[in-house]
Amino acid sequence: MKLKTLGLGVAIAGVMGTAALAQNCGPDGQSIRILGSDFPAIQAVSGTAQANCGAGAGDFTVTLRDNTRDIMNQALTPNPAEYTSVIVANSTLTQLMNDDLVRPLNDLVEKYGQDLKPNQLITIDGNVMAVAFMANSQHLFSRTDILEQAGVEGIPSTVDEIVAAAEKIRAAGIMEYPITMNMKVGWNMGEVFNLFYFAHGGELFKPGSAEPNVNNEAGVAALNSIKALLEYTHPDHLTQASNETQAVWEAGQAALGIMWGSRGGAVLDDEGSTAEVTENTVLSAAPTAGGGAIPAATLWWDGVTIAKNVSDEEAEATFAALMTAMTSDMVAENNDKAIWLIDGFEPGAAAAGVAATAAGGAKPYPMIPYAGLMHNALGAELADFYQGDESAEDALADVEAAYRTAAKEEGFLQ
Repeated sequence: MKLKTLGLGVAIAGVMGTAALAQNCGPDGQSIRILGSDFPAIQAVSGTAQANCGAGAGDFTVTLRDNTRDIMNQALTPNPAEYTSVIVANSTLTQLMNDDLVRPLNDLVEKYGQDLKPNQLITIDGNVMAVAFMANSQHLFSRTDILEQAGVEGIPSTVDEIVAAAEKIRAAGIMEYPITMNMKVGWNMGEVFNLFYFAHGGELFKPGSAEPNVNNEAGVAALNSIKALLEYTHPDHLTQASNETQAVWEAGQAALGIMWGSRGGAVLDDEGSTAEVTENTVLSAAPTAGGGAIPAATLWWDGVTIAKNVSDEEAEATFAALMTAMTSDMVAENNDKAIWLIDGFEPGAAAAGVAATAAGGAKPYPMIPYAGLMHNALGAELADFYQGDESAEDALADVEAAYRTAAKEEGFLQ
């Protein structure tokens, strides 16, 4: 599988042209059914497509939810599929491709994508399998007023500095739990391990193979970095994902957060929070760990796919509708909701954390067929360590065992 590299650093750095796509909704009277995750950028893309093309469609439905990755394969397996498009990211495209559930988009890109940029075309073995519209990464959110009140100088840039700042905040009686992170058991827990494992120089698999490679010095160091941070998070952290951590931040209940860049616009806007929070929130690069220079983050893209098990007419209408949303007009109305890979994006305060993290050399999330199996094993097996019921080495041994079982079932290991 050959993946065309997405130039995140270049895309984030500036505006990429001025052309806009023509308003062309494709064949009339078709059923358009879009599935995606529920956050502002996807709301903007899907909502704009529906506003532009809903009137001419037979029906146009948008389903946005928090657990998209858990249902997408099952939803696209029947013929016809339940959805005509799933909005995916690095890992979930691979998840769908493993089961041959999405179609190549070359012909549709040629017909409707004249104004797409080369770095939007996610190309594997010569086929465009997705069209990216935004970049994303985890990074640090900081409340400068609380840091100042606690006597912390500057924005922390390492795990040790974050822990020291959190201790000062707690000792000053300002907040008992000043740190927030997306640590919900399952996918989020697995992803947090990835962030800190890569920051410690780890590789998930042995070179050139599907053999697991996490039960090692870097893996133990990653778990210890995470646990040091968790000492200052709310006891319910194993139930908290993006919606919960954003709510904690907007309620003024945290001073340091490792959260997704796609939440930056919502955190900095004037909705759902207070001026005290928004005016003192600064977005910066993800922290480094263990004396290294790699940010504890993974670089991502989000983009659109078209289901294989739908009619060619539904596929074309769905793709055409989504292309009408990938314009400078949509970006102008939603500039701060994402790090857009579309004409007209003007990076602002909400983009600062992702841009700094990318510039710092954060690694992209691995797009290899068996990465999802490792991610699932990490998300299922590490809770005992965080709860103090198992050593780091034993937890990582459990991860490798669970991964091996799944990889053998899928034919990646003998």
